[in-house]
Amino acid sequence: MATDIFIMKDTFQDIKHDLPASIVVFFVAVPLCLGIALASGAPLFAGIIAGIVGGIVVGSVSGSALGVSGPAAGLAVIVATSIASLGGSWEAFLTAVVLAGILQLILGFAKAGFIAYFFPSSVIKGMLTGIGLLIILKQIPHALGWDKDMEGDFSFFQVDGENTFSEIVMAFHFFTPGAVIIACLSLIILIVWDTVLTKKHKIFGMINGPLVVVITGILMNLFYQRKLLNYRLAADQLVRIPVPESLTGFISQFTTPDFSVLSNGEVYKVGILLAIVASLETLLSVEATDKLDPYKRITPTNRELKAQGLGNVISGLIGGLPITQVIVRSSANIEFGGKTKISAILHGVFLFIGALTLANILNMIPLASLAAILLMVGYKLANPTLFKKMFKLGWEQFIPFTATVVGILLTDLLTGIAIGVFFGIFYTLRHSYYNSYHLKKLTTSESGQQVHHLVLAEEVSFFNKASLKNILDTIPDNSKVIIDCSKSKSIAYDVVELIKDYESNAKIKNVVVEKIDFIEHPNSRST
Repeated sequence: MATDIFIMKDTFQDIKHDLPASIVVFFVAVPLCLGIALASGAPLFAGIIAGIVGGIVVGSVSGSALGVSGPAAGLAVIVATSIASLGGSWEAFLTAVVLAGILQLILGFAKAGFIAYFFPSSVIKGMLTGIGLLIILKQIPHALGWDKDMEGDFSFFQVDGENTFSEIVMAFHFFTPGAVIIACLSLIILIVWDTVLTKKHKIFGMINGPLVVVITGILMNLFYQRKLLNYRLAADQLVRIPVPESLTGFISQFTTPDFSVLSNGEVYKVGILLAIVASLETLLSVEATDKLDPYKRITPTNRELKAQGLGNVISGLIGGLPITQVIVRSSANIEFGGKTKISAILHGVFLFIGALTLANILNMIPLASLAAILLMVGYKLANPTLFKKMFKLGWEQFIPFTATVVGILLTDLLTGIAIGVFFGIFYTLRHSYYNSYHLKKLTTSESGQQVHHLVLAEEVSFFNKASLKNILDTIPDNSKVIIDCSKSKSIAYDVVELIKDYESNAKIKNVVVEKIDFIEHPNSRST
């Protein structure tokens, strides 16, 4: 506890970096929280609640320096189908969210966070790149003023029969000049701010470019409204956050779960599903965020599971969506200068204050301004040079990386990652197949017999069986083979059985078999 207090005290030294970054994350989080709630079939305010809890509660308890938590797009479909499976009861679903949080707490105390380390680096990089490209593709319509959905459908093939690319084509047919002007102006500001102005004077480093973009967007919208410029923005081209008429009205937007449904087995199924998927998304985001961290700090994954569990318990109790650590807001936090967890916490505070007092002002922000900010985030995540770098590392890295990117773009986050992991496992097994043994130089015995010296690897698994069988089948008649197990610590039972069968059948080919330190049982050799 004393260490945490010391860390928190020390983090305020970077407030000049964390405060501007938290404002950017806040502006990015508002439409995302609302859009995910809309896509989930949940009350819009549920997304704001999840963002507040993710920022303040999870941000305070988490050991992640730069990770930002809140409602996740990857859970939108699961949330929508889960609400339907519970008879459309939002209160029953909140009970499942609380159960999911309790399960995550249990996973954290059971030290299940090690799962994060089983994902290949190529897949994590592919995830970041895929998300970056997805952000770009999904934000292009908003930048053009085609805001049919609050945040767009989160999958490639959409429920309305369209897909990501057809929506972009449609956006070019139905673009709004006023939105395009704001988006282009915003991109110019961001690029010039990042590449020119911040290098000219320190003041431009203190004032964040995205904040200038948001203010510019509000001013442009005011010019449109007052006919100073002959353009206009429709209501669905602006941020839309519920406006409370009073403190009582604000509090009334919070909802409590219906614990009477605990006798319904479906609630437990939904809770378990949410816990598993939310935990996986969190652990993957943690791994990705740590890779983006310029200081290469390592997040304690077990502590992160506990923090997420606590966040989901609280979010469920007060009417919020399920929470995970989210890479879009985390990467925005990093890209725009965040240094410590104070940035994530402040973004939650701003969400609370904004929902309570600034809703009318926030509703003046054009989505085109936010789209420009996210386009820059997406570009930095999916930097073209990364493809070239991964290609140079060879197919074993490039194929899982590319498969993950394509999988995320055409399906969803978890499916894309599963595809990448599949290819990663394939190359691991392929590598294992070709490295199960070492064949020493062919020699000849005193009797003129060919001697084949086969040295087995340190770990010989079931997957090595095929390659060993192939090499043993090539041993010619009337020769000798030495099967050297002196370097092996473990040999799978299937391989042990294969060697025994080969020894029995070798007499037919007049092959002499000599075994060195052969492990008779499929157990690790005692040390």
